[in-house]
Amino acid sequence: MRTSTEGDLTAAEWDARLGALSLRETIDGAEAITLDAHGPIVTYSRKVFIPLTRLCRDVCHYCTFATTPARAGKAYLSPEEIRDIARAGVAAGCREALFTLGDRPEDRYPAARAALTQSGHESTLGYLRDMAAMVLAETGLLPHLNPGLMDAVDYAALRPVAASMGLMLESSAERLCERGGPHYGSPDKRPAARLAAIEEAGRAAVPFTTGLLIGIGETRRERIETLVAIRDLHARFGHIQEVIVQNFRAKPGTRMADRPEPSLDDHLWTIAAARLILGGAMTIQAPPNLHDEAALGALLRAGVNDWGGVSPVTPDHVNPEKPWPHLDALESATARAGRSLRERLAIGPRHALDADRWLDPALAPVVRRTIDGRGLPRTDGWSPGTGDALPASRLAKRGPSATFDGILERALSASEVGEADIARLFGAEDGDLEAVLAAADALRREAVGDTVTYVVNRNINYTNICLYKCGFCAFSKGSTRSERGPAYRLDLAEVSRRAAEAWERGATEVCLQGGIHPAYDGRTYVDIVRAVRAAATGIHIHAFSPLEISHGAETLGLPVQDYLARLRDEGLSTLPGTAAEVLDPEVRAILCPDKLSADAWLEVMRAAHGVGLRSTATIMFGHVDRYEHWARHLIRLRTLQTETGGFTEFVPLPFVHMEAPIWRKGLARSGPTWRETLLMHAIARIVLHPVIPNIQASWVKLGAEGVRQLLDCGVNDLGGILMDESITRAAGGAHGQCLDRDAMIDLARAAGRPIAQRTTNYHRVEDRRLALLEYQQ
Repeated sequence: MRTSTEGDLTAAEWDARLGALSLRETIDGAEAITLDAHGPIVTYSRKVFIPLTRLCRDVCHYCTFATTPARAGKAYLSPEEIRDIARAGVAAGCREALFTLGDRPEDRYPAARAALTQSGHESTLGYLRDMAAMVLAETGLLPHLNPGLMDAVDYAALRPVAASMGLMLESSAERLCERGGPHYGSPDKRPAARLAAIEEAGRAAVPFTTGLLIGIGETRRERIETLVAIRDLHARFGHIQEVIVQNFRAKPGTRMADRPEPSLDDHLWTIAAARLILGGAMTIQAPPNLHDEAALGALLRAGVNDWGGVSPVTPDHVNPEKPWPHLDALESATARAGRSLRERLAIGPRHALDADRWLDPALAPVVRRTIDGRGLPRTDGWSPGTGDALPASRLAKRGPSATFDGILERALSASEVGEADIARLFGAEDGDLEAVLAAADALRREAVGDTVTYVVNRNINYTNICLYKCGFCAFSKGSTRSERGPAYRLDLAEVSRRAAEAWERGATEVCLQGGIHPAYDGRTYVDIVRAVRAAATGIHIHAFSPLEISHGAETLGLPVQDYLARLRDEGLSTLPGTAAEVLDPEVRAILCPDKLSADAWLEVMRAAHGVGLRSTATIMFGHVDRYEHWARHLIRLRTLQTETGGFTEFVPLPFVHMEAPIWRKGLARSGPTWRETLLMHAIARIVLHPVIPNIQASWVKLGAEGVRQLLDCGVNDLGGILMDESITRAAGGAHGQCLDRDAMIDLARAAGRPIAQRTTNYHRVEDRRLALLEYQQ
C-alpha cells in the first residue's frame, strides 16, 4: 500500500485502503516505516509540568484538569511557585518546562480577571509570556506552551520565550461540538477554530505539537479525516514536530465517567493509521502512562517513536490518576521491545537542526549549543579539547537491531556503501554502536595488525595572520593587533632554527602550516621549504594545506600541478590534509564561505598525488554539519583515493568550540559528542577500508585517555608528538602542546597494544637513518 506523505490520497481513499487491511497488516506496515525512518531510537522529553492556571472558559465533558475558582483556591500559580517547580526540575535533570493552562479563563471568571489585574497583566497569555521568560532566564529550561487558541499576534508575542508550542486538534468532526457531544459548550474546541490556530502557528514558524484524542465519540473515518487535515497543514508549513495519538480515559466526576474507553487494539490501529498517513519522518507519540507497562512494546510496534514529556518531578495534571512510569521502567520496557530510549528537547530534532528558521534569534543559540548532529541533546557532559572526563563506560542495554544489522552488513560487504547507509551508521546507539565499533576494530586488525604507530615531529606555524575569516578558527588574526593573543610572523631564520632544533631532538618530520598572510605569495612557500631543507637536510617536510598551495599557485600565475612540482623539487615531501573541514558546499557556505571550495580542495590533492606528493586527509566535524554531510565527505575521499592512492591516513578532527568565533556567536554546536567521536573514527575505518589503511586519532583534541579508548574502535595511529601545537590550543584546547615518546608508549601499553615509531609515510623507524633514506628516495 502507499505510505507517502505527498498529500495525494484523500480521507476516503485512506479509509478504503485501511479498511482492506487486517490489524496485523496495518501494524506491520507502520512498524517497517517507523524503523526505516527512525531506527530503534525512541525519544522522550524530561520535563516539569507547570499548571499555570486550571481555570478555563471551556467545559469539555471528559476533563478533570479544568476546575472552578472555588475549587482552585486561586486563579494562577504565583511566580514563586513557578520558580520552585522549575528549580526542582533542574535539580532532577529536566530540560523542558511544559506550561499547561486553560483557555482564556478571564473571559469567563471574574476571579481570573481580578488576579491578572493584581499581577499587572491584561491577559492570561501576557502572564504566561512573563512566566515563561522568567523560567528560561533563571533556570535554562526550554518552555513548551499549551495555551489554547491563538492568533498571529499571540504567536509573535510568545515565540521569543518558547522552544515550541502545542494545541491538540483532537478531532476534525464538527458534530462532536453539537448538543450531547463531548465539546458542546466549549467554543475553543470547534475544529475550524483549532485548525486555523494550527495554521497560524505554521505561518509564525512555531515548532508545533498537535494530535488526536480517540474514544470520545468519533468514528474511524473521522480519525482519518483528522489525520489528513494535520498532514495537509504540515505539508504547507513543515511546522508540526510531533502528533500525539492519545486514548480517552474515563474519569470519575465527569459527564463521560461511564463512557467505555477505547481498547488497546483500537489505539494500536489509530497509531498505525497515523504512521501510514503521516509518513516516516513524522514523530508519532503516545503517552506511556495511559496503558499498562506491558502494552508499551505494542505501541512501539504500531508506529510510536516518542513517549512525549515524562516528568521525574511533577504529576500528569491532565491524567492525575495515571502517574508517569519511572524513567528506569520506561527505559527497560523500551529496551525489551528492541528499542533505545533517548532524551530530546522541547523542540524536536528535525526543527532543532534548523534553529535559524524555527526559533527566535535569542533562543536559537541556546538550542544549537545543546544538541548533537541529529538534533538530540548532549547528555554525556563532554566536548573535545575541554579536558573534561570522558563519559562513563558504555553499557549496551540491547543487542544490534535487525534493521541496523542489515545496514552494517551492507557497509562491510559493499565496496561503495552509499550516503544514506553511512548517515544511518552515525545514528548508532546501544548494541548498534557496539556492533559498529567491533566491526571497525576487526577491520583495523585485518588491515594493519595490532601495532600502534606514531611519528616524532614538530609543528611550525609560521604565522597566525590570515586573510580568511573561517568561523571555526581561533588561531588566525586579522592584523598585527592583539586579538585573543598577539599576532606574529616568523622570519626564515626562526623557521630554520626550529627545524634544526627538531632534527637535533630526534624528529623525523616538521609540519608547517600558517595563515594566509597578505604579504605571502608563491615564492614565500618556496623560501620556507628551502630554509627548512638547508637547516635539516634529512627531515621530512610535511607542509602547506591545499589552501596555501592554491594561494601560492594563484599569486604566481601557475597551474596548481606545476607549482606543486616546483615545491617537490625544492624538497617538499608530503601535504597535510587540512583545510578540508567538511567537503560539502552546504557546510562550507556557513563555516568558511571565503575559503577554497570542496571541489578545489580535492583538485589540489589530485594534482599533488599526480606529481608524486602523498598527503593526509582530514575532517573537522561537530559544528554546523549533519550526518549526511559526514557521509558525503567520506565518500568523496574514498572516490579520490580509489583514483590516486595518494592518501596515507585519515584524521578526524573534532571541533573544539570554546574560543571559536562561530560558537561564540551562537551559530555552531559545542563540538561532537563522545558517541559521535567514537563513530567518526570507526565509520571512517569501515567506509575507507581498504583504500586508506591508517586511521589516526588526535590526542590534541581528545587527550590521552580519549585516544586510548579509540584504539579499540578502528584507530591504529596516534599522530605526532608535535612539540609546539598551537592551533587547538588557541581554540581553548586543554591537552597541551606535546605528547612525548614515553607518553605515547604508556598510552599504547594501557590499551594492551605494541607500539612503533614510524615515518610520515608509515615506514617503521629503528633509527633516523631510515627517515633520511625515505627522504632521499
